[in-house]
Amino acid sequence: MSLLGKIAIVVGLVVLVCGGLIACSPLKALNAVTTTSTYAKTGDLRYGDNPRQQLDVYAPLPSTTAVAPAAGRPVVVFFYGGSWNDGSRKDYAFVGEALSSRGFVAVVADYRVYPEVKYPEFLRDSAHAVAWTFQHIQEYGGDPKRVFVMGHSAGAYNAAMVALDGRWLKEAGAAPQQLQGWIGLAGPYDFLPIENADVKPVFWFPDSPPDSQPVRHVGDASPPALLIASHKDKIVNAVRNTGGMAQLLRDHHVPVEEIYFDNTTHATLVVSLSRPFRTLAPTLDRVAGFIENTPSR
Repeated sequence: MSLLGKIAIVVGLVVLVCGGLIACSPLKALNAVTTTSTYAKTGDLRYGDNPRQQLDVYAPLPSTTAVAPAAGRPVVVFFYGGSWNDGSRKDYAFVGEALSSRGFVAVVADYRVYPEVKYPEFLRDSAHAVAWTFQHIQEYGGDPKRVFVMGHSAGAYNAAMVALDGRWLKEAGAAPQQLQGWIGLAGPYDFLPIENADVKPVFWFPDSPPDSQPVRHVGDASPPALLIASHKDKIVNAVRNTGGMAQLLRDHHVPVEEIYFDNTTHATLVVSLSRPFRTLAPTLDRVAGFIENTPSR
């Protein structure tokens, strides 16, 4: 079952807001019951020439959050999942709302997916979206010196590779040291040999490059990390991926928080950021705490 299919099981009730229309996706239904009163959105900003090289910025409204520091608010660049085969930033307004409601400037970015591109082109896109953020986020009230990168599932992989493998940010004209930290939700960080049929062509199976794996790029200078997974995850092996990545970071004396929730699955972990489903797990609280308590590098 696809990621959207699993989310559909959880958010089926909110589809009622769409009048029961079959064409109304579960994520669109979730966004339909997500308030728009906590943020100002600037959409369809281009970080490249391709139609999928666009992003949306969600800036907190002053009336709903604490006064912004003089340097600006912390910033989170978010990448969604979808096995590098699909996905749209427009389906993740609930993530932008969640982060902005805690006083952060959220950047939700699209990136090119298969079959248009294969590895590593979506990493180039992700890095360029982050580089755009460093350059422009002050215009939207963000602090370019307090930028975090975050993702769910395949998006967590993108976030990890941008944070850990310095090639991509350097190629985009930025430096990995500019990142304050990274946040992975149910991320695949060590998945060779590839078993998922949808993912095999993305990573050139059976000739998948070993250096495509985030675990190959952990070092003493890696940025701090918050890794969250679900005990019930049947898509990504949490012990191997989240647990293995956390141990590698600890081995290199990199600050890392490793958290597992009992009441979420692979798909509903990201859904738990939304207002209707925050009772599933304190995901947003943990993310906000990590951002607020991570010292400047």
